[in-house]
Amino acid sequence: MVVAAFALASCTTKDRIHTVRVSIAEQKLAVYDRGVEVKRFPVSTSKFGIGDRPGSFATPLGRMEVADKIGAGQPLGMKFKDRRPTGEIVPANAPGRDPIVTRILWLRGLESQNRDAYGRDIYIHGTAEEWRIGTPASYGCIRMKSRDVVALFDSVGKGAEVDIIPGKLPPPPPPAQSEPTAAPKRGTEM
Repeated sequence: MVVAAFALASCTTKDRIHTVRVSIAEQKLAVYDRGVEVKRFPVSTSKFGIGDRPGSFATPLGRMEVADKIGAGQPLGMKFKDRRPTGEIVPANAPGRDPIVTRILWLRGLESQNRDAYGRDIYIHGTAEEWRIGTPASYGCIRMKSRDVVALFDSVGKGAEVDIIPGKLPPPPPPAQSEPTAAPKRGTEM
């Protein structure tokens, strides 16, 4: 029974429908569904710049994937220590508090320039310091507001591609315009 469960778990299909792009320049994250942008969020990347050297506290660039998702069903503000919920709820903007909260999407680097991302515990995660979102403030991870990280967590699966770029994101698509409805044709009188 245990062997069968392990075999099924190891055959999980990777999410190849969704892509996440993070712009260091704009401090924004965009979610794409089959190449079409569906949502954009403000984020916070590293205050120590970009890179993947262990101990640098920098945000790595390049192509990665969501290796693991942690925290499903936990309440907003749940504090995590060593990727485990502690039971403590930390409210947004609690003075002097800066733990990882709400959800964790653990990233695995797919290129030589970010090969250490997984071992460095580079995540996309919730932060209690929501007031700092939009400016570089992290220690290497990509921080999000709790509600935003829940929306991302619920949208993408394990294996979804995450691309961290130094420049800007492409502009979002224009809003869909509804076509004007034609006036109903009147019947001809006889």
